[in-house]
This record gives sequence, structure tokens and C-alpha cells, in this order.
Amino acid sequence: MFARSARSANRASSLRRPATNPVRHAMPPRHLSTNAPSRTITPSAGALTATTGAKRNQSAWAAATESAHSVLTPPPSSSSATASSSSSSSSIPNSLDMDASDPLSVINAEIGNLKSSLFRMLGSSSSTLDTVAKYYFQAEGKHLRPLLVLLLSQATNGLGGKGWELAQMEAARRKSIDDSLTAQGGVLNDWNPEVNGKETKGAQVFADPFRIPPSFSSSTSTSSGSGSGSRSGSSSPLQTPLPPLQPSQFDLSLEHPGEPSILPTQRRLASITEMIHVASLLHDDVIDASSLRRGEPSAPSTFGNKLSILSGDFLLGRASVALARLGSQEVVELLATVIANLVEGEVMQLRATSEPETEPTAKGFEDYMRKTYLKTASLMAKSARAAVILGGCGNTGVGSEGEWVKDVAYGYGRNLGIAFQLIDDALDFLPPDPSLGKPSLGADLRLGLATAPALFAWEKHPEMGPLILRKFTEPGDVELARNLVADSDGLERTVELARKFAGEARALVELLPESKARDALVGLTLKVVDRVK
Repeated sequence: MFARSARSANRASSLRRPATNPVRHAMPPRHLSTNAPSRTITPSAGALTATTGAKRNQSAWAAATESAHSVLTPPPSSSSATASSSSSSSSIPNSLDMDASDPLSVINAEIGNLKSSLFRMLGSSSSTLDTVAKYYFQAEGKHLRPLLVLLLSQATNGLGGKGWELAQMEAARRKSIDDSLTAQGGVLNDWNPEVNGKETKGAQVFADPFRIPPSFSSSTSTSSGSGSGSRSGSSSPLQTPLPPLQPSQFDLSLEHPGEPSILPTQRRLASITEMIHVASLLHDDVIDASSLRRGEPSAPSTFGNKLSILSGDFLLGRASVALARLGSQEVVELLATVIANLVEGEVMQLRATSEPETEPTAKGFEDYMRKTYLKTASLMAKSARAAVILGGCGNTGVGSEGEWVKDVAYGYGRNLGIAFQLIDDALDFLPPDPSLGKPSLGADLRLGLATAPALFAWEKHPEMGPLILRKFTEPGDVELARNLVADSDGLERTVELARKFAGEARALVELLPESKARDALVGLTLKVVDRVK
């Protein structure tokens, strides 16, 4: 097992090119079943009691992620790792931003610097698109999904044996995480000013036909015996060079004494997960006609539906390009299916409101849980699995060592994601803070959504059925539904189910070797459920 040695306070730098790290060896656990006994999570006193006139201090999203970050030690306040514009996107943070005594400090600093990474990835020559695509990243979010990727990377790197060594060698070989797979310039036509600098005027001329570059045309003609290669003609343009790459701190590994490094590909994966998540928010806000997002005007209310949809598509496009450049077909497959899952989940939700069940059934509840996985847990589960794959776990080319870690990561992310959403649904029946997250009490009900508390309450109160069928649209429906839930065990059963999933997530992650990162992952399983006060 990798030795977590004493820290060296005078390390020269916390960010550097990947060096060879010791390999952690851990035998796979004998019991990897997700049916392992769940850990007991003690609820807070009065967890299910809500005073009508009171407000939650934070929204569901903000409360969860604020709690998630409480497992990390904040970086020194004397310096800020967050960049708000392209001018700071290529700067390399001072190593003093990292606390040499805390192995999680590099992760905390990276989360603080996430906006800089995202802005670098989302630059566009279209000023309108550049503005809308970055709009939701202007707010100081808590970034739960990138946090999971980085914590799991630090907790598992080294468990892949030779796969980990190979991953480090590949990271050291690469010049940049933004290296293009397409060798011919002028083919991708995806100029990013944040990465490539200002586009040269006349670099691409689309009023002229595309012609094969003379060097290629000549060699093809010669080899085929067809003569001088006159196909390109005398007016053939010169071969277009690849756009230049601006230097970036994100090409480096995150290092901390005594801990495995976090590879550039894993850092990039953390940004990709946030891009996919925010793309879904842009689309959701159009579908739900939301006027607010985290207490601020939503993108549709600010820029209109068309630009919001197009900007969400742009985020998914740039995320897809970044995925391809990670160099793992398995990771591409995982994250591509996440995008499909998000759409499938949204369609399931639309169908549930347009063709609801007429009575409480096991099928109806299973459909609700499946939708919960597709819309929320899929991204957490598959990005967690992708993180450990990029760390070399289960590399079939070098013996598949650490294959079991992939299942641990996936199961942890899936169970945690479902627990997160169940608590989020429960919080919709408790007093909110209208300045953040959900805009008002009963926001899901006003969208016509019957979530777990309402479905459980329906079993005791048949009068919930007509409300669900008419999507809570008549005056007084939302208040009546809330009263029916309060007069049932709907909230208690929802929270208990969330505890079950959180307990399973904890049981899985505790199969990993002890580390500060693993402890933080365990802490998340507690914090997610403790949001209900």
C-alpha cells in the first residue's frame, strides 16, 4: 500500500509536470456487493420539523455543496485562486496557495480555480456566445461534481499498479491537455481565443473552395502514376497551420507531498463534468420557464430561449472535444451516455406529468427512481468511474489491476447522487430561501412533479391522486398536497430511503485504502442527508 509519508512543508512547488509516483498496491475486497450493510446515519434533532414562517438558510443545492466543502480545509485567504476572465486563465497559482500540511488543500485550491479552467475551455470568437456560455459560471457555485472527481482521483491513484505507471508516463509525454487529435489545421474550425489567442484575420477564407494541400496532392498523384498533381491547380492555398496553444497551468499535475498526483486528464474531467451539468441547467431553465437560477435572473430570462439552448449545446460540444482529447475511449463512452441519460430522464419526467399513474404502484415509483438516476446520479456515477479509469485502474492492456476500484467509484457516485436528489425532493416541502436554488416552497409541485414525498403520501391519502392527475394546477392544489404530505410519513420515508442510499455509498468508499480524501468522501455521505433540518 502506498505510504502516506510525513509532509514536507518546504516543497518547491505543488504544481509540476507529472513525475513517477510510488504505486499503491491494494488487494480487491472480498465483498464488493452493493448489498453490504449500510452505515447508520444519525439524523439531526428535529430533522423533519419545519416552522411555517421560517426560512432555510440555504437552497437545496447550496446547502448540499456548502456541506460538502466543509470536509475540506479552506486555502489561505491571502490569495485567491479564482480567475474571472481570460487574462488570468494562463497564470500559474503560487504554491503558497497550497497548505503543505493538508493533502486536501490542492483539491480545495483547484475547486477555487475551476472558473479559470471553464472560461479557458469556453472561449468563442462570437462575443454573444462567449457571454451566454459563461453566464452561469459567473456565480460562485460549490461544484459538487468536480469535487467528487478530484477526491476520488486522489483517493484511488496508484491502485491501478502498472496502469497507474502508464497513466503517469502518458501525462508526462503530452505537451498540452489541449493538444488536437487532428493534425491538419483548418479542419476543426473551432478557434478558441482563450486557448489559441486572437484569431488571425484571413486565417480561414470560406468564400473559396477547400482544396487538398499541394504537398498531399503531389504525393498522391506521384504514387498513383497520374503525373504532376495538377488537381490542386495553381491557386491552391498553402497548408493551414494548427492554431497556437497558449501556456496553461492546467497542463500540469496537482502534487502534494506523500500523496499520489492528480493528473491533468483528471483535472480536465472535473471541468467537463461541470460543463455537462451547467448545459443541462441551461436546457432545464428553458423547459421549466424558470426566471431565476441561484437567486439571479436565469439565462432564458436574460438572453432568451434560443440563445440559452444554443449555449447549452455549445457547452456539450466543447465538453465532447475535451473528452476526446483525454485519450480514453471508455471515458468517452461513459460521459457520452451521461448526455443521453440526461435527455432520457427529462423525457421520462415529461411523460410522468402528461401521463401520470392513476394509483400508487411499484412501477410508478420505480419510474421515479429511474428518472432520478438518469437526471442526477448518472453524471456523478459515471464521472466517478471515469476518474479512476484515467488513473489507470482496470487498464486491460497491462493486466486490469484495480478493476474493482471502477465498480466502487461508480457505485459510490450512483448511490450518493440518488441520496442527494431524494433529499432535494424532500426539501421542496420545507421552507426555502427564495434568493437561492428553488424559487419558492413547492417549486416541484408547481411544475406538476410528484416526487417521493408526494408518492409516499399518496399511499395513505387517495385524494392525492386527483391532484397528481391534474398536475397541481388548480388553486389551492399545491397547499393541499403539502398538507397531505405533512399528514403522512412521506417526508420520513423519503429521508430514510436517502439514508439507505447514502449508507451504501459509504460502505463502498470505505473499501478504499485509508486517506484524507477517502475520509472526505465518507463525510459527503453524511452531509448530503444532514441537509434536512
